[in-house]
Amino acid sequence: MRRRSLPTIAEAAEILARKRSRPPPRVLPPAGRGLSKTLKELDDKFGKGPGALQARWKEVVGPDIARRTEPVKLTKPRGGGAAALEIRVAGPAAALIQHQAPEIVARVNLFLGAGAVDKLRIVQGPLRGMVSANRPLPRKSPPLDAAAETQLRKSLAEAPDGPLKEALLKLGRGVLRDRPKP
Repeated sequence: MRRRSLPTIAEAAEILARKRSRPPPRVLPPAGRGLSKTLKELDDKFGKGPGALQARWKEVVGPDIARRTEPVKLTKPRGGGAAALEIRVAGPAAALIQHQAPEIVARVNLFLGAGAVDKLRIVQGPLRGMVSANRPLPRKSPPLDAAAETQLRKSLAEAPDGPLKEALLKLGRGVLRDRPKP
């Protein structure tokens, strides 16, 4: 058998120009895009899910409760049966919501179907939902004028630098800002 010699650079360039290279691998779509169709079919087959509950939360529980809460997730037990609804409650309203839990569960069951939810799990935390007219965005207070800021810094000049001095400056700014101007 005769040994074959390697092609020259010009011949290699000609060969590569004639041959088609393999196309680059396609990027896979995100998993959520592939699953969304299946999830929609399952939601249609097995009833309304937490998405529908979140979209109509204000109608289900009423405006007073909806202002302080938002549904997080429905957790179904492994053996089947009624689910537990986890809701997020803004701060100190959790005690009020806990007393209204049976009423909330009854209203949610009217929406999702009889016996869909049997337990309410309350989690305290800030609400992630949209800010409504009942919950205006917090406004940033305007800065102090230069004269008041200078006077405040002079009064704290002898305090040692550190977190205590920063806290005192912040407190002083808040007090001077809220003080009525003569």
